[in-house]
Amino acid sequence: MIDVLTSEWTKMRSVRSTMWTYAAGFLLMLGFALLVSISVANTREPIDGMTGFDITVMGTPFASIAMATLGVLVISSEYRTGMIRTSLQAVPQRLTLLSAKVLVFTVATALISAAATAVTFFAVQPILAGKGLDTALGDPEVLRALIGTALFLTAGGLLGLALGALIRHTPGAILSAVGLILVAPQLSQLLPGAWGAAVSKHFTTNAGSKVMALETGPGSLGPWQGFAVYLAWVAVIMIAAAVLMRRRDA
Repeated sequence: MIDVLTSEWTKMRSVRSTMWTYAAGFLLMLGFALLVSISVANTREPIDGMTGFDITVMGTPFASIAMATLGVLVISSEYRTGMIRTSLQAVPQRLTLLSAKVLVFTVATALISAAATAVTFFAVQPILAGKGLDTALGDPEVLRALIGTALFLTAGGLLGLALGALIRHTPGAILSAVGLILVAPQLSQLLPGAWGAAVSKHFTTNAGSKVMALETGPGSLGPWQGFAVYLAWVAVIMIAAAVLMRRRDA
């Protein structure tokens, strides 16, 4: 298994798209927060209902798309180039190959996500201090929410990897990831009645984003409950991809 993990890491780091996509996610996270914080710091209008942490995580949905895109490319690019046949000849146990990809990608993405979250948080707080909107690391729930933000980004990447393994077509998998992360969660809020509210509450990032919130409203999922629901979505797609990977030809 160590050899398989080493091989997957070599494949990831040797492709230019890996570093470029990680950089894009990092810059989207940091850039959105800096732009908004500078705008807020220079406005004369009072700012209500917004904290420094809200601004810190403002770019998270877009950074999550970058991580999901890389997750798709980690496996779909092998199907596109035909390299998957070589990989399967070297590692005939398909689930071992998929598990190695998941493990290597998870560790790398978690580290990048943690770095992006930390840099963004510490970069925007001094800018917001003049408005009294800065948030301290020692404030209640802040550290938990920062860790949750890094985990949320990592889960978005895994969602992309699962979709890439399931669909095996790069554009289709990326569009599916965008739909599940950005579009469908918003549309689910339009569903009528109590059943619609329940579906919306448990739908992908609607649930998963609770782990980034300092506070959750009454009747909503708790931070770790919501994240567990999001991971369940990822797990269902990943299991379906694993089953089909064993049954389909390369």
